[in-house]
Amino acid sequence: MSALSSQPYKGTRDYYPEDKRIQNYIFSVWRKTAESYGYEEYGASILEPLEVYTAKSGQELANEQTYTFVDRGGRTVAIRPEMTPTISRMVAARRQELSYPARLYSIANFMRYERPQRGREREFWQLNVDTFGSDGVGAEAEILTLADSIMKAFGAKSEDYVIKINNRKLINFMMAQYLGLDVAQAQFMIKLFDRKNKITDKDFTDQAAEIFGEQAEVGMQKINALLQAKSMAELPEEIRESETVREVQELFTLLERSDVASAVFDITLMRGLDYYTGMVFEVYDTHPDNNRALFGGGRYDGLVGLFGAEPISAVGMAPGGTMMENFLVVHGLLPKFRSTTDVYVAALGDVAREASKLARDLRAAGINVELDLSGHKLDRQIKTAIKKAIPYVIFIGEQEVASGIYTIKNIAKSEEYKLGFAELLNKIKESR
Repeated sequence: MSALSSQPYKGTRDYYPEDKRIQNYIFSVWRKTAESYGYEEYGASILEPLEVYTAKSGQELANEQTYTFVDRGGRTVAIRPEMTPTISRMVAARRQELSYPARLYSIANFMRYERPQRGREREFWQLNVDTFGSDGVGAEAEILTLADSIMKAFGAKSEDYVIKINNRKLINFMMAQYLGLDVAQAQFMIKLFDRKNKITDKDFTDQAAEIFGEQAEVGMQKINALLQAKSMAELPEEIRESETVREVQELFTLLERSDVASAVFDITLMRGLDYYTGMVFEVYDTHPDNNRALFGGGRYDGLVGLFGAEPISAVGMAPGGTMMENFLVVHGLLPKFRSTTDVYVAALGDVAREASKLARDLRAAGINVELDLSGHKLDRQIKTAIKKAIPYVIFIGEQEVASGIYTIKNIAKSEEYKLGFAELLNKIKESR
């Protein structure tokens, strides 16, 4: 029998302590920022009936990217590929009991069967932030302001990213009234716009012309006019005079009042998921080494109603962990991390009982302690502490036991101190 592979399942990753420190840092910033806006945390099962996704998420996601299996009761079950249908189901279940607007968030893992590439994995972690029961653009402005606050909380400057904004009602008007497409053509065109940055200009033009058919020449002229518009003021007149444009303008007024400097209007932004009904947005990294969408979201007012409850409005977004990590790396924004262990106690000689008591006393005082009773030589124990990124080493031998004075070494500064227990405790705590 050949040896089993030590590699993780394709498209997933293992998180060793140094990786987990980064992930925990990202999660902590997400959690702190979401809660600062009044959002409360929830959780849910990783399994859902498949029909939860086939109903509204789109056929590509439900049929091609979702991990499914038939359980022992004969039910077709899916490992969640996203959270939006789940939280909509949860809100529907307690429709009458929740207080509105309901501000909810979760940090959870998901799985999608798709081609692994930079920033895109088959198992991934996301922050999911949603507001239910708020119909106006104020809720949309809050989600966008929260997205901006998250980026700022990681130390990003406004020029490090751009928040591209559009509106699905405006998109629908553009497809039907301006471009003159039927429902089927509009769906194809929306999907094509959604992939525009992933294909060549020629491929985009050829595929768009194919969707137009006999009206390709006139249709492409209209699309080119759209692509040249860099602001709402430059949109073709037929679109500029629509009611939805005024809604978008109101949204940008609110964002300006909230000092969101990175927001721009982008008529070509689509967001491919079928359930969006209003504002849609994506946050893009402006760094040339990572010039891509980081995360996005939008308004989806129809999902709660699919679960037999009275429809309720909703706005949300979902930043991903790996994409956030890539952003922090290319912009040099990751802080230096240390071990969650505060101190490494190195026992020298026959002092196991005393070393164990010292470790217990430190833990009782709130210090995280790793105790080494291996009997290894001192230099080897110090190397172990360094490799684990533990900031302090305390040495305890017969002399320390007799005097009650311990030698503590600051690894990073290569400084040593001789301290009693109380002073030792203060020294460790002050460096946290």
